[in-house]
This record gives sequence, structure tokens and C-alpha cells, in this order.
Amino acid sequence: MVKRTDGTESPIITESDADTDKPRMRYGELVILGYNGFLPQGDRGRRRSKFVLYKRVESNGVKRSKHYIVQSPQSSQAILDAKQHSISYTLSRNQAVIVEYKEDPDTDMFQVGRSSESPIDFVVMDTLPGDKKDAKIVQSTISRFACRILVDRADGNKARIYAAGFDSSRNIFLGEKATKWQDNVEIDGLTTNGVLIMHPKGDFCGGNADCGQWRETSVGGDVFSLRECRSAQQKGQQIYDETNVLQDGTLIDLCGATLLWRSAEGLRHSPTKKDLEKLVDEINAGRPQCPVGLNTLVIPRKVSLGDHVNQPYVYLNCGHVQGQHGWGQDKNTNARRCPMCLEVGPVVTLCMGVEPAFYVDSGPPTYAFNPCGHMATEKTVKYWANVDIPHGTNGFQSVCPFCATPLVGSPGYIKLIFQDNLD
Repeated sequence: MVKRTDGTESPIITESDADTDKPRMRYGELVILGYNGFLPQGDRGRRRSKFVLYKRVESNGVKRSKHYIVQSPQSSQAILDAKQHSISYTLSRNQAVIVEYKEDPDTDMFQVGRSSESPIDFVVMDTLPGDKKDAKIVQSTISRFACRILVDRADGNKARIYAAGFDSSRNIFLGEKATKWQDNVEIDGLTTNGVLIMHPKGDFCGGNADCGQWRETSVGGDVFSLRECRSAQQKGQQIYDETNVLQDGTLIDLCGATLLWRSAEGLRHSPTKKDLEKLVDEINAGRPQCPVGLNTLVIPRKVSLGDHVNQPYVYLNCGHVQGQHGWGQDKNTNARRCPMCLEVGPVVTLCMGVEPAFYVDSGPPTYAFNPCGHMATEKTVKYWANVDIPHGTNGFQSVCPFCATPLVGSPGYIKLIFQDNLD
């Protein structure tokens, strides 16, 4: 087992661990939207496109114990004690409320953020749309200690998300300018850019769910309507009939990256990577032909695309799948005239969406997102085309979950038409 500097075991299981350890209970997975199975530089340690939450050998959860007012929070005993988890709410220059937390043997805690410090279990960087090989982030909007998830060790279905995470000194600081409030004796607050959550309406797995309402979760775990803009000082209205318990298919937005929560139960009913590869093999076994070049097309199983002669392309306005050829090309634009139906429009390479977590059912990959060309099932494509992902300070846009490219046109996808024995 990989030991971390804070003394807790790393939830990343190494290959040697997998050979020797007994299978550990899997709570679920956090998957970053925009990556089709792995990061462009490769998954390494706590930086990866997907993070599996396993039951820890020993619990590391915490729960509120007491709170009190201090004159100088930086010199208070709770802040100085590196073994004491605490949250400091600064009310003014010389007054703060300290909330102390104590160990909770009934929960496991997992933390997500941009920091590579040891308390962060899942290091998340800003997601850029499209091809990310040469992408560089100028300034990140993701918090270094963005959020924490506490899972009930006895009931893995109860995973709750809270804004902000504990740093290396086991502290959370909400500065004087942070949005905060006192309700009777309790105190709570919001982080600068907020942690937004969206629970799907209905069962994510099965393809019959609808996009829910985006909400904001507080440091204390309550749920609120969205602020007027991302970092506005005024909190939204508290939503009393909604909770911070993650459902299968809940989206978590960290202002720069959006994560999908898949429960262990939901994943058991979802396709695996082998299932998706089998679907690709079945299409290729049908030997789809290019109606112009008359050559057999082969959908690549690997994500990396090459300009090989068998690479399939799709006309995004009509859905006809063909090979690479020069017929009907407008030299001044990217548009081409489809030789099958004479429809003029853009053409893009086809590539299989191979991250299983994004699939809502196990059907054949007969549709593709516009404009990126990632293939998926009809229900999967239609679900994501109707999900609005936070963008900027108060905007929303539908994106391809496999590459984070904003979808174009209405409905944002196309039905594929192959020239083969599958038609």
C-alpha cells in the first residue's frame, strides 16, 4: 500500500497491491468530463481522468464537534494543532468563529482539488475542450482544496459532498470576503467560485433520466440555488428538499472542471470497456464500405487517430459515413458536398467514445456528437446533448463528455448512416 505523508493510505491501488490485497469495497468513481479514458500525458498517481473511491482500511472521516469565537484565529489552539481538523470563518479583522471537527469512525473522507499536497486524493486541473496535447492553462479557477466527499462505511450509497477541503494543517479558512452566515448558533459559508452539483431526474443508468437543476453546496453541506454569478457575495435560497448526497449520475462542477459521480451499483449495470470494444468490433465485422473509394472502413479502437486509408469520416449535416477522399471539397472552407445526398456541410473523423462511465445504456454506437465525431449510443448522445454544463461565471453549454467540445447546432448530434450490411 502506498503511504502518504499525512499517515493515511493512498486510495490509489498499485499493481502489486491488486495482486496481494483482498478486494476492497468500491464506493464509486469520479470521472472528469472531457477525457476519453485517460489524460493526454497519461494517468499518473493522483492525477488521472478517473478516480475510484475504495473503502479505506481505517476510517479517516471527521464530523463537527464544537465551535466558538476567537479574537485572533491564526494563533488559536485549533489552528495551530496540526492533528486537529477545524474550519475558521473570519468575521472581521479581530473576530472569527472556529468550528472544530473530531474523528468519525463511521465515514471515509476523500478530497478533491488542484493542489498536489498530500491531503488531496484526486488532483484535478482545468479541462480544455478538444485536443489537449499542447494545451496550457494560463490561470486556474479551480480551488487548491476544492471539495471533500464523506462516505458512510456501512452504506456506500451515502456519499455526501461538501465545499472546501482541509489543507496540510487540517484547516479550512474562509476569509473576511468569503460568503458566510450565521443561522441561530450554526455558521456556514460558500467558497469563492463555489461547488455546484446537479442530480439527474430519474435513473442515470437506463437512459431515461433528464437533466436536473444546478445547485450549490456549502462548506457545511447544505444545498442552495445558484448565486447571481459564480462568485457573488449573496448566497442563493436554501433548497430544503434537496440534499448533498451524491446520486448515480450526479455532476460536480469545480469552476474549471466538471466531474461525474458513478455509484458502484450504477456501474454494475453499465457497459464495461470490453463491452464497448466489442461493439466496435461488431461494426467493423460488418465491413462498412466507403461509397466513393469502395474501400473498407475501420473504426479505430484506440483513441489516437491516424490518417490511415481506412479511417471513417462523417458528414455532420446528413450522417453519411465515408472514407477520406477529395470529392466535393470546397477549397475555401471545410465544407464538402456529400456524394450520397449532395448535402453540403462539415466533415469530421469518427472515433469511439470509450470511457464507459459516460454511457447511460448498452446499445449500439449509432450516433455521433457534432462537431467532434465521438460515437456513442443513441440514448447516451441524446442525454448529454440536453445537459447544460456550467461555463464561465454564469453561462451554460452542452458539451461532448468525451472531449468537452461544445456541441454545435440543434440537436448537437447526428445519426450515423453506414454503407454496409448493417443498414
